[in-house]
Amino acid sequence: MEFGHFLSALTPLNLALALFGVVAGTVVGSIPGLTATMALAVLVPITFSMEPASALILLGAIYTGAIYGGAYAAILLNTPGTPSAIATTFDGYPMAKRGDGDLAVALACFASVVGGLVGALALLFLAPPLSKVALAFGPIEYFWLSIFGLSLIASLSTGNLMKGLAGGAFGMLLSCVGVAEISADIRLTFGSQMLIGGFGVVSALIGIYCIPVLIDLVAVPDRHLKVEDDVRSVRIGEAFRLAMRSKVNLIRSSVIGTLVGILPGAGGSVAGLVAYSEAKRTAKPHQKFGEGEPDGIMAVESANNATVGGGFIPTLVLGIPGTPPDAIVLGALLVQGVRTGPTMFQQSGSIVFTFIYGLLIATVLMLPAGLLIGRYAYKSIVTIPKAVLVPSVAFMTIIGTFAIRNSVSDVLIMLGLGVFGWIIGRFGFAASPIVLGLILGPIAEQGFVQGWTIGAATGNLTGMFFGRPISQAILAFTLVTLILPPLMARRRARKEERHT
Repeated sequence: MEFGHFLSALTPLNLALALFGVVAGTVVGSIPGLTATMALAVLVPITFSMEPASALILLGAIYTGAIYGGAYAAILLNTPGTPSAIATTFDGYPMAKRGDGDLAVALACFASVVGGLVGALALLFLAPPLSKVALAFGPIEYFWLSIFGLSLIASLSTGNLMKGLAGGAFGMLLSCVGVAEISADIRLTFGSQMLIGGFGVVSALIGIYCIPVLIDLVAVPDRHLKVEDDVRSVRIGEAFRLAMRSKVNLIRSSVIGTLVGILPGAGGSVAGLVAYSEAKRTAKPHQKFGEGEPDGIMAVESANNATVGGGFIPTLVLGIPGTPPDAIVLGALLVQGVRTGPTMFQQSGSIVFTFIYGLLIATVLMLPAGLLIGRYAYKSIVTIPKAVLVPSVAFMTIIGTFAIRNSVSDVLIMLGLGVFGWIIGRFGFAASPIVLGLILGPIAEQGFVQGWTIGAATGNLTGMFFGRPISQAILAFTLVTLILPPLMARRRARKEERHT
């Protein structure tokens, strides 16, 4: 029976939809501001006249392509095309700066394919049992999970830990601007109508990452990337050998991404950070994370692509969308009369299994498509004159920001945050903690307020926040993440003192 579902996914129409979805998603994801959510929202009406399985294959291919596409801008412009590519900038851009951007693009493609395959296989074999894990997460678990995410980005910040924590706290403060998540109170707007809508995640992402790069491009006369005399193609063979040597890192990061993807609300940005932190923790002495380490790129890209398959588990089995793109896919299914839930695998098994095999096929197609697009993307960006590159990127950032909510205010906020990001960058503050604080702030606030309300009603606040086993485990990981880096730094300093 399942072989029949595989053959259904291999029909010419489904193959064409998978290829089109991957290419379209990759192109859209590579443009700052045009996220996977936007691509899916625009193309959803096309799927209403399709068979449910074909519609799912198209949407899943767009989603997985967009997550991978975010790596292009992250590596070549230091601007994450999507929030899940934030951690890709840590090592991707340093690699590009030293002339290895073509290798970084190829590594991102290989890692994305591995992560996508692991996530899709988990969806195929482990969906019902793994979905029960998501049900065990309540508001308090999401609160501690968001704090854990902030502790990761703080500990991974280049420079000092306090600056990373300060950046994360400032990002959470920015997330409080505008209408409150729970009470709908208007906060921290200082009477400005422009701030009522708050700081949008994508507009902040574009501003804080992209505008400082544009300012530096204008200020520095040299090319922003090293250019070899003959730019021909991405270094596929070298990237493949590096990927084979890092099999453990790839599989471990893919499993992390799948597990994080199962948790509604966590998403690729958290998965990438957790995988990056684990890769850094297990690194060999000669590996310099944050300075262009290939394992850093592979960890992030395999993890954030694995969240695609992992995120579909609660979406299909429980009817709980893990991310905004999952919510759009869920809406498309409901329009076609397909009911999600625990009985979906029994009642609509042919649709689900055909889609899963189609997602596997789309992930495999991403390898040739991604390498081909990467070749021309790299060649174009490294050889294009600054007089063309800067206005083109600036135009895309403005249009991409405006298109999210058709708001001029978002554009002004994006420009303001960009200038602010450039200024604080001069003082050694990284952009990543601020953006992660902005992303995780609403999750933390909602979990905290709901947990406090439940704890106060039951008269057991301490037990609500600290007495649940999953919360205790997440809190323990958070403390380890905060305490371990200073201890390791002190240990390295002592060793160096002994040798001198």
